[in-house]
Amino acid sequence: MNEQRGSSARESIADLARRLVAADTGGWTPDGVRALVAGLGWTWDGAPDDTVLTGRSAGGARLRPVGRFEEAYADGESYVELAVPLATAPPEAAAQAAAFHAAKQELTAALGEPSIIGSHGDLGPFYDSGPVWGAPFARWRRRTDTLELRAGTTGPELVLQPTGPAEDWFWRQGIGEENSISGFFGSNRDRANIGLGFPGGWSARSWETVTRSLGDFLGALPAETTALGIRVAMPFYGRTGHGAPLLFDVTCGDRLSIGCFAPDEVDPAALGWGTVAEHPGTASVFSDDDPVWRVDGGGPGEPKGRALGELLVDTARAVGVSEPADLIVGGEAEYVNGYHVTYYGLGLRTG
Repeated sequence: MNEQRGSSARESIADLARRLVAADTGGWTPDGVRALVAGLGWTWDGAPDDTVLTGRSAGGARLRPVGRFEEAYADGESYVELAVPLATAPPEAAAQAAAFHAAKQELTAALGEPSIIGSHGDLGPFYDSGPVWGAPFARWRRRTDTLELRAGTTGPELVLQPTGPAEDWFWRQGIGEENSISGFFGSNRDRANIGLGFPGGWSARSWETVTRSLGDFLGALPAETTALGIRVAMPFYGRTGHGAPLLFDVTCGDRLSIGCFAPDEVDPAALGWGTVAEHPGTASVFSDDDPVWRVDGGGPGEPKGRALGELLVDTARAVGVSEPADLIVGGEAEYVNGYHVTYYGLGLRTG
């Protein structure tokens, strides 16, 4: 994944990142952006064509001007990002996740661990939609400008952006309406995160909403965890008339495995659960008989999200979970590889 400095095609991703971090963005005004581009050794003819010629083999960079969807969140900026493609990869989820992960490893070696990681889900900054395979991101946050590794349409992109507008957009999505925020968001204890705001979430009001949100989350999860190089472990509890027992154990690194702890009066096989004999891929995650019931969701691009969402909801309801508010994500799930993670896109209570 090597490319070249300035207009040359061989500048490494690490060197590019260092130059972007050190660049003077001039408040993201037209004059500031012209100086930024010139300082990087690139060429930009100005609006209405916001493509920046970089000489990089992955293609030109893109400037995003403040427009109808951005103006409510800008504070003097005329542009809200400079996105630089890093690599192109085949469209399959596994290839896209691998390309993202390779870029993240190189950036981490150069800049240290990102202060923020997560997934934009299906609603990215300023209402953009993300790639179908997943929308992971990693950020190196700074007070004025932030560097973000983002999943682009054809491969990973490195995005330099003023910190305020994107964070203001995200914070203001916390209006409590169903699906107002998607994806997940994790921050670590880096000093760069001092002053970071966290929006409120939303609560699913119907089982159909839970089915859809679980499906979206689980369908993309192995691609996103592979891309970010993390492992998620999520227990789900179900409040019934007999307490709030553990119902499911969702574990995902480079593959998605789900264990089910349904009580004896429920028939998991009839609902669609199998045993280790039917899902041998889960043997490395769970012991042979605990849990007895499980499903192997597969690796990047393989999980059938809608079917898995239906399986979990049907099982929860069969156990006696009467409403979405009683399906609870265990608080253990909030701690992932040194990050505190909020699962905004699920619309489920965490406790």
